[in-house]
Amino acid sequence: MSTAQENAEYAAEQAPRLKWAEHAPEVYKAMVRLDASAKQGLDPALYGLVKIRASQINHCAFCLDMHTKDALAAGESVERIVQLSAWEESRHFYTEKELAAIELTEAITVLTDGFVPDEVYDRAAKHFEEAELARLIAAITVINAWNRFGVTTRMTPGHYQPGQHA
Repeated sequence: MSTAQENAEYAAEQAPRLKWAEHAPEVYKAMVRLDASAKQGLDPALYGLVKIRASQINHCAFCLDMHTKDALAAGESVERIVQLSAWEESRHFYTEKELAAIELTEAITVLTDGFVPDEVYDRAAKHFEEAELARLIAAITVINAWNRFGVTTRMTPGHYQPGQHA
């Protein structure tokens, strides 16, 4: 089988399954409103890191495409985005507050080991006032929901331009 044939088969297997926003527009609109509410009062750069890290963990290529492009357009460095998947070994690129948010993002995103550990929550609580922490938890929850829509319906990455809506 040629590389072209293999690529064509892969593309067919990875084709979008469903344009969910068209078929469930009220759910989509509610998600957009929820997202806008959750991020109010959060530092945009920190929020961008949270969206990228959750999307990395969830393997959501569409969301990674979108949120890395948005972060770059907003002035985030390529280095910090690239190092995010190895943040534990690259801690010096991030503030303590960002590290607490990234760690909380991982704990909320990966629940297969049980609950969010107290030490992770406590570390985040040291860096965020209660209202801000509540919004951070909401923002992490929302990006995880977006990721699940993207992965399940196989939303195609590569076409997003900063400032667009999904």
